[in-house]
Amino acid sequence: MMSLILRIVIPAIIIAAVSELSSRSPRMGAILLTLPLVSILAFAAAWVKDHDLKSLSQMARETLILVPLGLPFFVPLAFADRFGLSFWSAMGFGLLLASVTIGLWIACGPK
Repeated sequence: MMSLILRIVIPAIIIAAVSELSSRSPRMGAILLTLPLVSILAFAAAWVKDHDLKSLSQMARETLILVPLGLPFFVPLAFADRFGLSFWSAMGFGLLLASVTIGLWIACGPK
């Protein structure tokens, strides 16, 4: 039970830290956000739980593919002010773009 609580609390702390830091310094918030802290913690927690290197290796390979496919999410947010988009419309459009790229990979990529 303590492990589950830690797996919930640590990402929540990271999210709060990024939110707080980005209001003072967007660049520092972005740097903290790009660190794969949650991924590192997830891999470590999965290893401690199962000790299944084959499964972790597969997850790492899939992550290497999925991270670039998720990057279109940021395009509308990065240029929202230039395109005259509100936060929520940029967020929605970004989610749509990322969903399309990831969805195409799931539908057409290797099984």
